Amino acid sequence: MKPYYSHAGIQIFHGDCREILPGLEAVDAILTDPPYGIGASRGIGKYGKLRAKNEPRWDDVAVDLSHLPAGVPSIVWGGNYFALPPSRMFIVWDKGAGFAGRDFAECEQAWCSWPGNARIYRRDPLARGDYIDKLHPTEKPLPLFQWCIGLFRNSPSLIVDPYCGSGTTLVACKARGIRAIGIELEEQYAEIAAKRLSQEVLPLEATA
Repeated sequence: MKPYYSHAGIQIFHGDCREILPGLEAVDAILTDPPYGIGASRGIGKYGKLRAKNEPRWDDVAVDLSHLPAGVPSIVWGGNYFALPPSRMFIVWDKGAGFAGRDFAECEQAWCSWPGNARIYRRDPLARGDYIDKLHPTEKPLPLFQWCIGLFRNSPSLIVDPYCGSGTTLVACKARGIRAIGIELEEQYAEIAAKRLSQEVLPLEATA
């Protein structure tokens, strides 16, 4: 398989992760934010303001995660939308005062595959400017994914994101000097991720 992008230990593959994952080398961890089936790509409700022109309908239904490699330490954002095994260790992203009492979720959840205590990450994306020049309708803050990587117990040397979107997982791995593989079905987002990664200088906060 020829990658869509490959540089400095980071690769992007454009295509269906169900077809690409079996051909990859063994990975140490999974960090991903797959489509939940909440209509973000079609502009339903509040998501209409985030819809890009000619947005592909990638979020009509929640994806099937049964094809993810078994036994690999995994963090799956939106874990509450999927039929995943019970877990004691959920991550909660508390979005802070900017989202309190509004018609938006005040927090988001991620499922972890290993046993441990639930953790909370507090960051107000409005106050911190995370949504300025947003590249994907459901893009997560880069510092959040940096923090997630630090939660893995096995100090992974190769992380895969089967639904990499605009490449936040990959950028977080690049800043930490960790090899990463991203897979993205929609070419426009694979291209956005490649452009992000081609930047030689990361924001100072991303390396903190």
